[in-house]
Amino acid sequence: MSARTKLLSAILLTSCYVRLAAAAVAQVWAPPSAGPLVQSSNYTSFSNTTLRDTRVVPGRAFDRIIQVWLENTDFATAASTPLFEQIAQEGILFTNFNALTHTSEPNYVAAIGGDFFGMFNDNMYHVPPNITTVVDLLEERGVSWATYQENMPNTGFYGFTFTAPDYATPSEAPYTYYWRKHNGLPIFDAIAQDPERTARIRTFNDFANDVVNGTLPQWIFVTPNIVNDAHDTTIDFAAQWMQYWLVPLLADSRVNGENTLILLTFDENETHAEQNTVFTLALGNAVPSHLKGTTDDTLYTHYSTISTVEANWELMSLGRQDTNPTVSNVFSFVAEKTGHQNVQVPADEVPMFNLTNVASGPLTSNNFVPFAAPNIFARGAGGRGVLLRPGIDLLLTPERMPAPVNLAAINQSTPWQMSPETVSVKQIIPCDGNACP
Repeated sequence: MSARTKLLSAILLTSCYVRLAAAAVAQVWAPPSAGPLVQSSNYTSFSNTTLRDTRVVPGRAFDRIIQVWLENTDFATAASTPLFEQIAQEGILFTNFNALTHTSEPNYVAAIGGDFFGMFNDNMYHVPPNITTVVDLLEERGVSWATYQENMPNTGFYGFTFTAPDYATPSEAPYTYYWRKHNGLPIFDAIAQDPERTARIRTFNDFANDVVNGTLPQWIFVTPNIVNDAHDTTIDFAAQWMQYWLVPLLADSRVNGENTLILLTFDENETHAEQNTVFTLALGNAVPSHLKGTTDDTLYTHYSTISTVEANWELMSLGRQDTNPTVSNVFSFVAEKTGHQNVQVPADEVPMFNLTNVASGPLTSNNFVPFAAPNIFARGAGGRGVLLRPGIDLLLTPERMPAPVNLAAINQSTPWQMSPETVSVKQIIPCDGNACP
């Protein structure tokens, strides 16, 4: 048995000490299924569909990337948790990886669209279909993608939340396990209004089905439910979920293949007064062996997840923060393989990423401005131009943007905010060019 296999086995047997006294909700962790690849009625609906993603577009540093996002934890807290300490020996620990703002939802949106568009809360928003996302970049090169959301009730679900029986404590009231604020993809109309794309907004039962059928896509975004991601519980609770779900998959070649990169990260830190640095770990067989157990102090952010896939597959760019070199460095081991030159940001010039309610944008009522055109002259880490969707007003550059308007002061809200009680995807009216607010 190799040293690596022994380490993975040891991790599987490690017990995590759950400090439930500190939890927002005093729950006892329980596995929602017999294993990460076993479908469960605790996830409401069983999967009878599978993707057909058998074509592989070779990457320059990896052929598959799986992002796993946890919630609201300071770097030091995660780094001192036994399971996280142990699993860090299997990858590269990024010690200067930063979330972008607070609260949760803006970070998820930014990782998909290259901007959080002024959002500073977790309300129900939608982004017009002329705004590009990382999905557009991937599809332009034929790279397959999907997101897998734990406790989302069915494929393509658009709702704000979903409440299900408490599988850990059946005698307790049902629990709201799924939250749309942790699922950035359906917030974009270009995805949510396209049936072929909504079929790729998938459940954990779908994940099990896709693995067993050998049809996992190349770009994957995974969100555990709101207790397993540490949002309503503790980091030790999340560690037990990782021991159940992630650690076995590290040893499964159907998931962690020869050229697979697994990125474990957090949406934001817990202490808003501090810099928004979050524990982030590059795992998987795509990580060079000599770098496992090392650290990387390069400045990264959630925008780096976009620029890294741009560099890896030579994608076009969004022309937003993914092309801002200060905040979109490519993961160093990928930059080395692709020839990308990262920017070394002096410590006294590192932006503060713990902003709340200060940025202007179309997704804030306090400082509302329209959606700006991307920077069409930008060149991203893939070395190519900016990808545009039909209907974008290229004249509406940041320099020509009207002054921000405080809609909240006149009891109005941004037109891109919806009521979670009444919304359905059919109620979203697509905009076209200048008709977009």
